Amino acid sequence: MDAKLILQHLKKHGQLADWEIASAMNLTVASVRECLSKLSAKGDVSQCTVIRFLDGKPIEGMLCRIAGTIPPKAPGRKPNA
Repeated sequence: MDAKLILQHLKKHGQLADWEIASAMNLTVASVRECLSKLSAKGDVSQCTVIRFLDGKPIEGMLCRIAGTIPPKAPGRKPNA
């Protein structure tokens, strides 16, 4: 049940970290990571391990997005090739 809701949340909001999904959906980080691992095994979600530093403390998590999607390009001028 949670896996379908997480997949819908990722489709709506794009690339998110596991702790962002957990706080937005009022779930535990452990349950979100378990669902994301199952979705990744099925090929529905692409995930990678990231480390972010908040107030100088490293926080390790998973960054996830729907498999096969590419984030939009950043706005602004692009260098000439």
